[in-house]
Amino acid sequence: MQPGILKLKEIKPVLYGFVREADLLLSAGEVPDEHTIHDVRVIMKKSRASVKLVKSRIGTESFTREYSAFREAGRLMRSWRESTVHQKILKNLKKRYPSVFAQLEGNNAIESVLNARHGSSEKNTAIIGEAGNIRDLLRKSGYRIRFMNMDTPDPATLLSELGLTYAAASGCFMAARNRPGAKNLHDFRKRVKDFLYQLYFFRPANPKKVKGLESRLDSIARNLGKFNDLAVLIRMLGYRYEKDQPSSGIDHLVLILRQEQDRYLSAVWAPAYSIFTPGQSLAGLLGFKFPVAAGLPVTGDKTYEQDESN
Repeated sequence: MQPGILKLKEIKPVLYGFVREADLLLSAGEVPDEHTIHDVRVIMKKSRASVKLVKSRIGTESFTREYSAFREAGRLMRSWRESTVHQKILKNLKKRYPSVFAQLEGNNAIESVLNARHGSSEKNTAIIGEAGNIRDLLRKSGYRIRFMNMDTPDPATLLSELGLTYAAASGCFMAARNRPGAKNLHDFRKRVKDFLYQLYFFRPANPKKVKGLESRLDSIARNLGKFNDLAVLIRMLGYRYEKDQPSSGIDHLVLILRQEQDRYLSAVWAPAYSIFTPGQSLAGLLGFKFPVAAGLPVTGDKTYEQDESN
């Protein structure tokens, strides 16, 4: 391959496509089902990561407006998802540990989750109204994006933005690895997703290498997501360990939830170390060379050259 132009995906049509896809998914039926909610939330995360990548190109005002719209859309859908996920987790555990749940009969927090009626007319009315608000946000954002000057910047600019995302994810990895509390792990997960979704635009530069990195990041994000679902459930149950009190059914349940969290975390650390450990070269991870101007480690001369060795 001749050194020269680094091929990247155009960002504007992809971002506009995300907004249109989310709008279409929400308009497919009156009440969004579980899969629709999941898909739209993922699209909003991809949209936020994408607009971060062109922040310097579109300006702070436009960035803030679009990013805020995508974040608000995701926020409105969060409660729709959480109640369903919590119910699924507890129902699955009830099948596996019936004796533990026998001790939890009469626990209001547990019963409210297990017996929640997600299809009630009152809840559906609220969801329909919020879905309409989200579609309004998306249509306005899509209209603005159509008229934005978002020609793909030079590769050095995009690589610089990607480098900032990678540095943020690496910092969150160190914080989470040294203090693996729920907040640090949640922050790490968010930065991993930013990095994962921004990498999509760099696939043409070295498809095999970039897709392999995306696969590892996706696995990390999924396991951190499952850990976070359990952390949110524990908080929702209002659990606090009281060392001077005799053990109870809720103590046993939370121990089971902690065990599940440990299992998910055990699948995170090794791949995360291979990607985010200090001294790691983003150039090597991506498999192509780029200049000091990108603010990233350099593996060769100042050319945009793809490394096809792997």
